[in-house]
Amino acid sequence: MRKNAEKTYSRQFMDSFQRLARSHGLWAVWSDFILMSACSISNAVNKSEYDRREKLYLSASESYTSDELERIAELFALTFMALEENPNQDFLGHIFCELKLHNERTGQFFTPYHVAELMSKLSYGDWKSEIQKKGYISVNDCCCGAGSLLIAFANAAKEQGLNYQQDVLFAAQDIDYTAAMMCYIQLSLLGCAGYVKIGDSLTPNPSSQENIWYTPMCFSDIWQQRCQMDAIRSILKNSEEAV
Repeated sequence: MRKNAEKTYSRQFMDSFQRLARSHGLWAVWSDFILMSACSISNAVNKSEYDRREKLYLSASESYTSDELERIAELFALTFMALEENPNQDFLGHIFCELKLHNERTGQFFTPYHVAELMSKLSYGDWKSEIQKKGYISVNDCCCGAGSLLIAFANAAKEQGLNYQQDVLFAAQDIDYTAAMMCYIQLSLLGCAGYVKIGDSLTPNPSSQENIWYTPMCFSDIWQQRCQMDAIRSILKNSEEAV
């Protein structure tokens, strides 16, 4: 049943997407859909970035009719339903490659989900002990693409009896804006707490908050408390080192 549902969502997504692409082009529709979806998620929780991201949303949407915008909203809904039906997949990454939008000339290659799944299982460790010490564990992918490795890690944690929404902090970064937004959308829809940075991981971290996107789960009470405690620990540590 699950496989049939996955195929149905993918087929419906491709059908709606191709209809839009006839008038606007494959890449334009994809990048606009991803940007508008990411902005919609962010603006529901992150009020400090609302104005800036609302402008991005409106700029991307102005090329489309009201009917076309409804179709873009349908693409987002299908993404949500596909991940809800089966969270153990890289839905957007798979569709992206099916559409042949990945740019092999610049070395862009998305890790297939079954490979990401194997890598996550090979990384099994004593995660529960780490959580008892710190309160949570963290995982980082500095070249995240659409997020397949992080999604697979979330599911591996779940298999180990962990609540990845409360026990794991997800950190992601990618130099490609659209890929990073794909990761942000999927982590957000799966309820992962974390953030996605846009920029080259080999250079200093970007200072502009515009390039850092926090998932909705980061704004939950438990993660807000942890952020405050980590900030206090950091201040105390710096004070001790200065003495």
